[in-house]
Amino acid sequence: MRDAIAAQLSAYGTLAGYVKRAAREQGDRPALRHGGATVTWSQLDSQVDSVAAGLRGLNAPGADGSPARVAIALPNVPAFVVAFFATLRAGLVAVPVNPGYTARELRHVLVDSGASILLATEGVAMAVAGISSELPALRWAYTCDASADAATVLGRALARDVAPNPRPPADSDLAVLLYTSGTEGAPKGAMLTHRALIANHVQLDAVDPPIVTALDTVLLALPMFHAYGLNSGLGAIAYHGACGVLSERFDAEDSLRQIAEEHVTVVVGVPSMFTLWTGNLASGSPFASVRVAVCGAAPLETATARRFTAITGVPVNVGYGLTETAPVLTSTLAGPQPKTGSIGRPLPGVELRLVSSTGDDVWRAGEPLSEEDSGGLELEAPDSPGSDPGEIVVRGDNLFSGYWPDGRGGPDADGWWATGDVAYADDDGDLFLVDRIGELILVNGFNVYPYEVEIVLTAYPGVAEAAVVGQPDPVRGQSVRAFVVRAADGQVTEAELRTHCERNLARFKCPAVISFVPELPHSAIGKVRKVMLRDA
Repeated sequence: MRDAIAAQLSAYGTLAGYVKRAAREQGDRPALRHGGATVTWSQLDSQVDSVAAGLRGLNAPGADGSPARVAIALPNVPAFVVAFFATLRAGLVAVPVNPGYTARELRHVLVDSGASILLATEGVAMAVAGISSELPALRWAYTCDASADAATVLGRALARDVAPNPRPPADSDLAVLLYTSGTEGAPKGAMLTHRALIANHVQLDAVDPPIVTALDTVLLALPMFHAYGLNSGLGAIAYHGACGVLSERFDAEDSLRQIAEEHVTVVVGVPSMFTLWTGNLASGSPFASVRVAVCGAAPLETATARRFTAITGVPVNVGYGLTETAPVLTSTLAGPQPKTGSIGRPLPGVELRLVSSTGDDVWRAGEPLSEEDSGGLELEAPDSPGSDPGEIVVRGDNLFSGYWPDGRGGPDADGWWATGDVAYADDDGDLFLVDRIGELILVNGFNVYPYEVEIVLTAYPGVAEAAVVGQPDPVRGQSVRAFVVRAADGQVTEAELRTHCERNLARFKCPAVISFVPELPHSAIGKVRKVMLRDA
């Protein structure tokens, strides 16, 4: 597996190198479809060249001598695609940003990443202009009309006559900073190298039968500022030279129309998408062309999966991964058939251990990187006996290099990284998630850390204390529930808090339920006992 990854990196270097390959080998074939328009691979490659030259021409400095960071705050439109691949081709670092972020959230990502260039929607640009004095590193900002030709917008703004890169990016160079929430504190930038991004495609490509090929048309409805939409969606399009159908904002009825009209063959989604599709499907005809349907980012309810398959005839394959793993670790496609409730088996090239609370391995599977790296341990085959639950600990070339900027929290000296998720393996070697270690909330696959929401709530006048937990949601997997204690004589209302949250948090982070309580349960040392709130 490592030899195969090395060969791909040597041939193409970055994901932008695969765009060049597709333009050379199948230039007239469609790369992107959006709003009734088609962009061919030759056109896309030309636009990427133009914008990459412009980005290089800015001579943007990295604050610490490293390549400059380029923040991209755009929806799923051709401009995002061009901006992302151009950043990689220019040898710079892409920082995808949710364009729905508030000024407060934008401030954190832009300051923490030290981004000096921003390519964004007009709304984001206006929000950033209001806090420009707090963003000393940001020197250039360009807005992109989502409906315009990306090369026209970005190429014209950035047009420069410059020499090519003095040195192509190395596979160990940082390619992307993806901000992901932990269970506490502020969002952290996961550092993904060119090697990590491409390695995950080599691993997925080793699954038989193929998940994506050059002949496929893939629905790109997952937001590309998220690891799942960015690499499993857009990255797969480039790696295979397939065609991507861009959807700016997911709408069940509109996406069903797109799937039917564009003859989509591969669907990559999250549980809420499958839930809404199932509720809107009278028959499976919109999915007549679909051969592969993959669901990830959060658990999919068994009843939904069964109903979807009963209507469409298409089985739902489930994958598991994290931003820090670029992102896929396991898939039901890696086994003989999807198993209800399972997250499948490790991809080829991914080593996976289940580790008990005492630090002992309770189960282990996967392909070692090399004989020396296996540590002399016998790796169990996928048909090993079932196991007790244990924390998922992984190793592979697709792992991140730690959190920005110093690599903290990354893999250990032997390359292993603990995910914080608990699972068990059944007698066939198929894995099943049990729970998360910590308090992370997954809303439509997006990480929400309670601490951030609690800080926003307690900043509002009349709130004495707040605690946030996740609660099951049949559509989104989980939703946010807040327990609020009013200050003495406080009269704060639910409507006031909702408005306050909407001003300071992205929509998916806002509480779905706000409950006013006289007090919160505390431990002897004053920590809120959230297990009691979840039980309530």
